[in-house]
Amino acid sequence: MSVRERFAGLPWWVKWVVLPLLLLAVFGGLIANVVGFVIALLFRALILVAFIAGIVYVVRKFIPASNSRKEW
Repeated sequence: MSVRERFAGLPWWVKWVVLPLLLLAVFGGLIANVVGFVIALLFRALILVAFIAGIVYVVRKFIPASNSRKEW
């Protein structure tokens, strides 16, 4: 008997309620860790972009454009 045949014989509430809850109970910590890592990575990337934009703004604000073009 294959896995597909075993699932076909189960009631709908077992397939759509019990099994997902069981998977969340078993792998919930792993899923939470992965989601937390991705969110932390995106937050750090956003902070990096903000710092780079701030540095570019400060450099353009306090260094005249005519001087910087002559040096380049």
